[in-house]
Amino acid sequence: MTQISTTANPNWWKEAIIYQVYPRSYLDTNGDGVGDLAGITDKLDYIASLGVDIVWLSPFFTSPMKDFGYDIANYCDVDPLFGTLADFDKLIAKAHSLGLKIMIDQVMSHTADTHPWFVESRKSRDNPKSDWYVWADPLPDGCPPNNWLSVFGGSAWQWDTRRKQYYMHNFLVSQPQLNFHNPDVQQAHLDAQRFWLERGVDGVRMDACVFHFHDRELRSNPPALVRDTSTVTDVNPYGMQAHVYDKTQPENIAFLQRVRAQLNEFGAVSIGEVSSDDALAQMAEYTEGGDKLHMAYSFNLLTPEFSAAHIRKQVEDFKERVKDGWASWSVGNHDAIRVVTRWGGAPGQNAGPALAKLVLAMQLSLKGTPCLYQGDELALSEADVPFELLQDPYGITFWPEFKGRDGCRTPMPWTSEAPNAGFTAGKPWLPVAEPHLANSVERQDQDPDSMLNFQRRFIAWRKTMPQLTRGDIVFFDAPEPVLALRRDVEGMDSVLAAFNLSDREVSFDWPASSAAQPLATHGLPGQAAGGKVSLPPYGAWFGSIAAGAGK
Repeated sequence: MTQISTTANPNWWKEAIIYQVYPRSYLDTNGDGVGDLAGITDKLDYIASLGVDIVWLSPFFTSPMKDFGYDIANYCDVDPLFGTLADFDKLIAKAHSLGLKIMIDQVMSHTADTHPWFVESRKSRDNPKSDWYVWADPLPDGCPPNNWLSVFGGSAWQWDTRRKQYYMHNFLVSQPQLNFHNPDVQQAHLDAQRFWLERGVDGVRMDACVFHFHDRELRSNPPALVRDTSTVTDVNPYGMQAHVYDKTQPENIAFLQRVRAQLNEFGAVSIGEVSSDDALAQMAEYTEGGDKLHMAYSFNLLTPEFSAAHIRKQVEDFKERVKDGWASWSVGNHDAIRVVTRWGGAPGQNAGPALAKLVLAMQLSLKGTPCLYQGDELALSEADVPFELLQDPYGITFWPEFKGRDGCRTPMPWTSEAPNAGFTAGKPWLPVAEPHLANSVERQDQDPDSMLNFQRRFIAWRKTMPQLTRGDIVFFDAPEPVLALRRDVEGMDSVLAAFNLSDREVSFDWPASSAAQPLATHGLPGQAAGGKVSLPPYGAWFGSIAAGAGK
């Protein structure tokens, strides 16, 4: 694979592509039905073949697994379910030998309730870690101190009989919120981060990074002026509040600067998950200035809305509201319905690979660092997991209108022939989706027209186009459902691109295209002639035009 130079290009991460691995569902090597680090190591050659640069690993730390690793009981060890520290060291070594960088999840805002810090904190009100978590006295009538809600349902406060106080939890009751106003908590996280950086980790993905701090006065949130349906569904009352006091506090800026300073010591990079009422504003605030996060992504392209106007607005708004920060655009992850289902319809009713190819090309043509999710390179649809097999507590709580996140977390289908699609010799923790067998890696490897091989070719082609990896971006007015844009790099020809986001043929007038030379080998159908661009269903056209022309 072509490796990005990190010495000659200190901003290499702007040209990189991130690939997320959900370890539980990648490959199981010991037959217990859960993926492990050895399985990821075994498949690093496959990941390298995609042409990606950074592998983001979802949590593999010691955990009771009530939220499948996002509830951490030891920040500096590997849960036995996934292997050992030695297994992690082997993974790092092989990744680096292949030119891949490893990014780990840093879940700082909360711990598991089995973490020794919390076990000590809840013992009394005067022990050394008594204020490491967010504790509060009840109101005179016994109610929680304010109206804050948990993302996963119900109040954000849980009564504890030991201290006769409430503790805060933004997610599960078993995920108590750390008190970042305590400098010892901040230092403990920096120490844990250093532990992994010294083992060779190349970057961190900061989970729920807007949740680190809370309002010291514990003021109640006001009602939302517009209900939030981007970070939660419309059946979740969490979206009915304006979350101005329970997260996105100004003190977070100084902490992110401390994180960045430490990362700079090791030449490591960071990406932050931003879920807030005004996510673009937080992305801008957390990435501008070069002294906080390297990049951030929101849930704004992880929603059901799929239109050229929506996508254009997200990119243009970020560009307008940020000075020199950097976005990462994600259309799929372990928390969102699979993109070909979310944007294309139920399995069997969507365009599958055709839509997946178009979405990938569009995503990789936006200004920002793309973040890809395992299985999307196979055009996997959302799996239908019956209620009796659900594992996700979030889905169990909000069933049946919201089925949780299990449908995008089912095992990778490596082969259509072996039991459990080659994922495990045992019983998989989530069922292998029957429709995924036809999309297996083995089958797609052998099909030159498959989504898998298209992704490999398109990523390789993109690496030859500096305009698409680091150029500025300008959008053109075009009829819905066409997204039309130009990417510019000083001293080079500009690249024009048009994407048909629909399952019907579209033609539109684009005068700028008349002076452009068509670019080939990107792999999508579409043509331009006489200032008119014609795109078949889920088609795209790319053209090269002299700098300054067609503006």
